[in-house]
Amino acid sequence: MRKHILPLREQPTPRELGYRMPAEWERHESTWIAWPHNRDDWPGKFETIPWVYAEIVRHLSQVERVDIIVRDADEQNQARKILQSNRTQLKQTQFHFWPTDRVWTRDSGPLFVRRDAKQSPVAVTNWGFNAWAKYPDWKRDCKLPELIARKLRYKQFDVTAQRSGVDLAVVLEGGSIDVSGRGLMLTTEECLLSKVQQRNPSLSRKHLERVFADYLSVERVIWLGRGIAGDDTHGHVDDIARFVAADTVLAVVEPSRADANYVPLRDNLRRLRAATDLQGRKLQIVELPMPRPVIFQNQRLPASYANFYIANDLVLVPIFNDPNDRVALNILAGLFPNRVVTGIYCGDFIWGLGAIHCMTQQQPA
Repeated sequence: MRKHILPLREQPTPRELGYRMPAEWERHESTWIAWPHNRDDWPGKFETIPWVYAEIVRHLSQVERVDIIVRDADEQNQARKILQSNRTQLKQTQFHFWPTDRVWTRDSGPLFVRRDAKQSPVAVTNWGFNAWAKYPDWKRDCKLPELIARKLRYKQFDVTAQRSGVDLAVVLEGGSIDVSGRGLMLTTEECLLSKVQQRNPSLSRKHLERVFADYLSVERVIWLGRGIAGDDTHGHVDDIARFVAADTVLAVVEPSRADANYVPLRDNLRRLRAATDLQGRKLQIVELPMPRPVIFQNQRLPASYANFYIANDLVLVPIFNDPNDRVALNILAGLFPNRVVTGIYCGDFIWGLGAIHCMTQQQPA
């Protein structure tokens, strides 16, 4: 990870150059993933995980290129065999030999920005990554944005915030934010402002909002409260609320007062209903149910239908052999009538404390 204190920023910000972070439903060039290898992330269940990945890649390869990060040629060969067995379109995949600590590219990978210009239309924003301010193994993962930018020959912006005459490197995971592509962003106070798993102790709410404006062209941040029970990241928003259109947010709800998620999700829903777009208009809020609690080895896992991924002509949704699977799929099918909405069983996958959105990162067209 690059040093915390950097020379005072001299280059123009992405916003000054016309860049913005596009919404996930805007056209993709590719989806980036890292092939699973860390058995400690799925103790006792790792053998099933490459096959979950293969099913996800099979669907994605039908609608866009899939860039797959592997550690070496041996891991590439293992991945190719599994993908071929699962009838994946290998001509739509590309492999890259880079070592990683984990496979959550949503958080460790780059956040891409785009502008309407012939020269450098897509660029990379390189945020610091420190394994959710919780784990010691992050030094390989934090190199991914630079490696990807270099491979693609994209312009790269190292994200900093100015404090007392110096630029401080800013830590951020992609799963902690969600954007409308039109100036709005969702995030949580629990993840970005709490002193627990604190990513940026020197930065306030106001400082972070300025950084989001400078690097992602976010004009208004909608701050939610807390994430769901079992969330190892301490409040990622991609388990609780997602933009599905520039004016529409899908919000996770829990009807049972006895459930640990009831109070925080009710508070988040209240905040969303009070939020407006840049023109002062109320957002449309669509409620999405939770599955029943998923518990393994006495640990509640962060199972949520909101951890879906929007690809070209496709939406992949985590499902859990739960009665609400069909309800959630129908809601998403209604919101994305021009995309195929497909459920991917994630009952074993969620033991790694992440799901489909956590493992993917979109590269805009």
